[in-house]
Amino acid sequence: MEIKDYKQINKAAWNARTELHLTSSFYDVDAFLKSKNSLNALELNLLGELTAKSVLHLQCHFGQDSLSMQQLGAQVTGVDIADNAINAAKDLAIKLGLNTQFICQDIFSYFDSNDQQFDVVYASYGTICWLPDIHRWARGVAKQLKAGGRLVFVEFHPIVDLLQGYSYFHQTSGDLEVEGTYTENSGDFKAQTQVWSHTIADVISALASAGLTIDSLLESPLSPYPCFEEVSKSDDDIHYQWLHNGQLVPLVYAITATKL
Repeated sequence: MEIKDYKQINKAAWNARTELHLTSSFYDVDAFLKSKNSLNALELNLLGELTAKSVLHLQCHFGQDSLSMQQLGAQVTGVDIADNAINAAKDLAIKLGLNTQFICQDIFSYFDSNDQQFDVVYASYGTICWLPDIHRWARGVAKQLKAGGRLVFVEFHPIVDLLQGYSYFHQTSGDLEVEGTYTENSGDFKAQTQVWSHTIADVISALASAGLTIDSLLESPLSPYPCFEEVSKSDDDIHYQWLHNGQLVPLVYAITATKL
């Protein structure tokens, strides 16, 4: 399978997944509409004060985090490749009375065509695995940031992919497979996807090469989401952890970087 086909493959998968996700307890849309917040303590701490800040949310799915940041005072633009997700995001914005902007476009095309710059670029949890070129991603992030603007990036740790049988190191062709989704209502759902591994070193090197200054790097054995079969509740009864041979596995990492 050639890389040129991956956008249509993954767009179809995420359009199908969105229909399940909207009715899942994992995303719990009804509760979100009442609480108006889907951000975890980790993301809130890294984002800091958002009042009057412009935020670009990459691969926003159906916009819960985008709308949460808008509720905190930011002006947010969310971008995602899946039509169904963007349509659902727009519907949620109407229900909440928010003017969050949502754009249906793959992020590489968005980077190439958009000249607006933002105070913050944000991406979180399961985003870069869908991208074949981490350097192109990093250059796009840098292009969209104003001088002094910040990237806030939170992602599942690549060691998780290794423990699930994927290559830890980047492979040009990626992995083409048929898989389900991570919500509890997935049932027999299957869709074809194409994904790529990117090490933390790959990500940091790409961001530095794009001209960004790395401000912080965090690794954590705690995940806010039970996205993997092997996890169990942590001692705080809020997060999830994975024990491998009796040792905690790093599940999440986070990077903040600044465009000087």
